[in-house]
Amino acid sequence: MISVHAQLGAGLSKATQNTIEMELDGVVGDRHRSFQRETWPGDKQPKGTVRRNERQWSAVSVEELVEIQGEMDLTEPLTASFVGANLCLSGISQLSRLPKGTLLKFPSGAELSVEEYNPPCADMGAQLASAYNTNSGRELTSTSFSKAAKLTRGIVGVVDVPGAISAGDEVVVEVFETSSWLVRSPD
Repeated sequence: MISVHAQLGAGLSKATQNTIEMELDGVVGDRHRSFQRETWPGDKQPKGTVRRNERQWSAVSVEELVEIQGEMDLTEPLTASFVGANLCLSGISQLSRLPKGTLLKFPSGAELSVEEYNPPCADMGAQLASAYNTNSGRELTSTSFSKAAKLTRGIVGVVDVPGAISAGDEVVVEVFETSSWLVRSPD
């Protein structure tokens, strides 16, 4: 675990912390903390529908942030706190492609379950475009982030077991695999 973050005020970015507390409804002090949320553009339900919150926490990897930074040609490093992630991990190849049901386990006993890939949002794209410059001098647009971060934006999920998560914690990743009894074998 490289770093942990929680949103303690307004805006999309999150403040770097030494430790964050995970409860069954999400990260203590974070704006995404809840068992439920209203629909966003792209959800299957109509606008204004209250639904289960599958985004109690978000995670990115250092490797994918570097990839996005390079794709966008940024002059400054792209950080997990700036892109609004709660967790920044290192050493997990293709973090954004971890399947639903994968578990992240921490020394405190906290366990997080992956729900889905975290698609880049337009609001974050606008925030990045206004704050970052490119090496080439090319102007960033509000869609530059969405294009550069496609399939490398990280993951979101829910809290299965509460506990503390700290910068420097070792994370055990149990990648979800379909149980053999669910797989039909050829006759």
